[in-house]
Amino acid sequence: MKNVRWISFVAARYISFGRRNSPSPVLSVLGIATGVLALTVIISVMNGFQLGFIENILEISSGHLRLAHVQAGTEMQASEAAAQIPAVFSALPFRELNVLLRGRFPNPRGALIRGLPPDALERDPGFAAKLVMEDGSFDLSQPGNIVLGAELARYLSVRAGMEINLLSISSALRDESQTGGVYTVSGIFRSGFFEYDLNWGFINIQAAATLAANDRTTDDENAAPAMVMIKLNNRWHDQRAMAEIRNALSRAGFSFAEEGNAQGGISILSWREYNRAFFSALRTKKLMMFILLALIFIVVGLNIFQAQRRAVLERREEIGLLRALGASDTAVRLVFLWDGFIIGLSGGLVGMTLGLLIALNIQPFFSLLESLVNLVINTVNSILAFLGMYSNAEEFAVFSPQIFYIQEIPARVIPIEAALIFLFGFLSAVLAAWFASGKVSNTKPAEVLRYE
Repeated sequence: MKNVRWISFVAARYISFGRRNSPSPVLSVLGIATGVLALTVIISVMNGFQLGFIENILEISSGHLRLAHVQAGTEMQASEAAAQIPAVFSALPFRELNVLLRGRFPNPRGALIRGLPPDALERDPGFAAKLVMEDGSFDLSQPGNIVLGAELARYLSVRAGMEINLLSISSALRDESQTGGVYTVSGIFRSGFFEYDLNWGFINIQAAATLAANDRTTDDENAAPAMVMIKLNNRWHDQRAMAEIRNALSRAGFSFAEEGNAQGGISILSWREYNRAFFSALRTKKLMMFILLALIFIVVGLNIFQAQRRAVLERREEIGLLRALGASDTAVRLVFLWDGFIIGLSGGLVGMTLGLLIALNIQPFFSLLESLVNLVINTVNSILAFLGMYSNAEEFAVFSPQIFYIQEIPARVIPIEAALIFLFGFLSAVLAAWFASGKVSNTKPAEVLRYE
């Protein structure tokens, strides 16, 4: 206990009084704080974008599990049986068709049309939460209603209440006209994901079944196969839920396909399988960004290492005196380690506090940043105009809606990642101090004090 007291006392004096001819420890603290701050904010914004994409895909398109090759006419029964399982949050039957749409102008546009039950929003609250209705309502109660993505509606130059022509692509290729018809736009949605807003639409599931029935050929028995999109309470428990769903549907009389034979019955797929490439790419991108930004800590750690080595050389007399008074190599070395501990802890806490403050208020922060930059730009423009000079500098926007397809800047803080960032900053200072203090063992008290 006595060793701890004098070690902490000496280390605190070294921190407070600084070092001769050496950078102030405050600079080391600021270096750690800057690294933690930058990494926290950047990773939080990246999480916001990536999780936004992932959630849009899982909530709107694929779900956590998908039942495919469901026999036509039994998709409602299959979804209701799956919804009874405690691990299942929602189950939504659907059908998909590739169609051509034509609005006010003669140029058609290809789109993916998904047939849903009229009460789809009540059946799947996660799906409803991701759709923002810009015009009209999500009304599929009538077979002739259609809900379009905002960008698709803009391309077709239509709005809610107007009519569009729909034609199945396969029937168009066969030069047949019986598959399609005139649909009324009941609503226009925006999901925040450009792919869906430009290429997706929704119709009544019975209308999709009718289109599929009219579109059957000998080569394509069912052009719009019945499927069920299942959401789980925890998507990471997908393997266990798959087994429960398989057992529940088997008891309800449904048969499942053997592995490798998709046509022998229902097949069940996890989100890990049909989104593997996209999610792996996002994970790799995030990992590489994390590694590149972590280089900040390597640079800061090297600076702390050099500063600590210089401190050991400058304080050879003091180290020799401590050794002569009975302090061991380890005790003297702990003085400098405690120095690094204080730097790492202070820098990490300051950086993490500011980083979380900015990440959790990212929109006001960027608005303030844009306002300050635009104030400078406007001031410069005014000065140049006063001098009779022309400036074409435009207003600054970090994420301009004209370039980026976003309404606001997202940010998500994941606690485990925040803890890792803090740990990286803290350990970079501690390890740098530990390695730098290795010179202590080379200090001989008799040699140092002989010349004093």
